[in-house]
Amino acid sequence: MSGTTDAHIAPRANLLELGSELAPPPLPVPDVSAEGFRGRALDDFLGRLGKDGLAGVRLDRPLSDDRFRAFGEVLGTPLPESDPTVLPRVSLDVVLNLVEEGPRTENVSLQPFAANPLSLHTEGSGRPAAEQPRYIVLMCCEPGDVTRAAQTVLSPMDAIGGRLTPGERETLSRTRYRRNVQGPPILRDDDGRRVFSFRDFLAEPLEWTYSGSATTPDTVNSALRGLLTAMYAPGRHTGVRWTRGLLLAIDNTYYFHGRRAGTSSVPARRRHLKRLRIK
Repeated sequence: MSGTTDAHIAPRANLLELGSELAPPPLPVPDVSAEGFRGRALDDFLGRLGKDGLAGVRLDRPLSDDRFRAFGEVLGTPLPESDPTVLPRVSLDVVLNLVEEGPRTENVSLQPFAANPLSLHTEGSGRPAAEQPRYIVLMCCEPGDVTRAAQTVLSPMDAIGGRLTPGERETLSRTRYRRNVQGPPILRDDDGRRVFSFRDFLAEPLEWTYSGSATTPDTVNSALRGLLTAMYAPGRHTGVRWTRGLLLAIDNTYYFHGRRAGTSSVPARRRHLKRLRIK
């Protein structure tokens, strides 16, 4: 579907590999004690998350795993981690410890723990919509070498959808992953919002199926290229520079997320984030 000359290739490399540090998301990040993250402070956080699809708070210390899971249960049902490759890094069945462990790897399951960049994606894009996480919650226990640590990248779906042509949007609304015909279309309407279920698979082929009236493979491939171009078009990406105690909740129906490349050398201080996926 894609080639080395496609329009998104150079902007993707600039975003994930080569570019200067990204500006932080334009959202309030109040300072709250871990003990005080309840009551009015928690209600404020939940209100911002419901309104904007993104909310952050800077705690004076990271929450314990029990408190972190309990926070996730306020949002919904924390999803167990089931990939055998990552189970040694899981606590309480649902808390994934994302610890920077070394240089790049070809093992896709281990790339979140390595220096690889992570392409823009929505979480669980190949699953049926009802089984996809609604929220991804990240909490920083150790930011690592702050001058070299990778930034988490965010890109709002509304901006990406607005860059597509009406024809591209129509095509994507009838296209889904071939390997999961029960999954949602790549683009769907959710109470008037454009919601994507899509991962940039980089060099791996994306096999798709189209459920509309007669069309051509070129039309679908062109729409997918248009989506990738819109995803990496400069100007609407923000980056999270992690600090100890920073907690961020991302609505998986509002934002694509990814990660810039980390350092290829073993850092003196390893970045450690904890993650929950909430259904």
